Amino acid sequence: MDKYSGQKSAAQFLYPPIDPFDQRMLDVGDGHSVYVEQSGDPDGIPVVVLHGGPGGGCSPAMRRYFDPTRFRVILFDQRGCGRSRPHASVADNTTWHLVADIETIRQTLDIETWIAFGGSWGATLALIYAQSHPERVTNIILRGVFLMTRSELDWFYGGGAGNFWPEVWKRFADLIPADERGDMIAAYHKRLFSGDLREEVKYAKAWSQWENALASMSSNGAGGEPPGDYARAFARLENHYFTNFGFLEEDGHILNRMDRIAHIPGVIVQGRYDMICPPRKAYDLAAAWPNSELRMIPNAGHALSEPEISAELVRVMNRIASARG
Repeated sequence: MDKYSGQKSAAQFLYPPIDPFDQRMLDVGDGHSVYVEQSGDPDGIPVVVLHGGPGGGCSPAMRRYFDPTRFRVILFDQRGCGRSRPHASVADNTTWHLVADIETIRQTLDIETWIAFGGSWGATLALIYAQSHPERVTNIILRGVFLMTRSELDWFYGGGAGNFWPEVWKRFADLIPADERGDMIAAYHKRLFSGDLREEVKYAKAWSQWENALASMSSNGAGGEPPGDYARAFARLENHYFTNFGFLEEDGHILNRMDRIAHIPGVIVQGRYDMICPPRKAYDLAAAWPNSELRMIPNAGHALSEPEISAELVRVMNRIASARG
């Protein structure tokens, strides 16, 4: 059987990623240009893939959940990260700029409606985009739900997750003087935006390693050694958004507006042991969204690469494709 014909197993989609048929830099205004790519079938079901972070950038691995004979897959690097320019810039870089960029991409590519697919911060952005433009979204597929609430930020940067990973938390916290540790986001902000490139990279790597160390169920806590340029963009953008609570109108912004997307079918794929985005928010989201299905994945953490999360996402997308005929 051809690799992409008939009903496929999850593993068949994991490697290699499908090659893009279109890559471009798109001027979105405010001095920003974003990298946009398309892969799969130009006449397939459009799906926009929203990466995490903020600041994570897209990667070829993010194409692997979609049958290239059935989907038209659109990925882009959000403002300030990946191949988008200017790199690591927080100027004119808010959630609402990103929502506008998604619409600019849709219009530029002449797409009427599409599926919104996102994980972690990408899930946040998918929900906010859909609430802003519900007529443009046919389905919402989420992984590792993050709702940009203060309780989630307190969990991850206030010591909650550190109770499970005390040695990794110590490594993250020890770089900050004791009298500043009551607000780790503010303490890192001071150093990530110091204007001293060497200092910014040092603290950016520490910020990135803290998150990376907790992403997978199989982690040993090391967190890896991210490249300096990547870490600086990732850490500065995350910190910028978290300092400003996502530029949202109030805490609970997303759950307070679920009536706007109540009619849109959705699937939430959540790792039971997600240390970065604990399952409670996925549960609360599903409770507020009657047209959604919550798939709680046992023995899985946060990462998109977790095997059972990957497998479930492939099943979900295959089911959507089959329903469309």
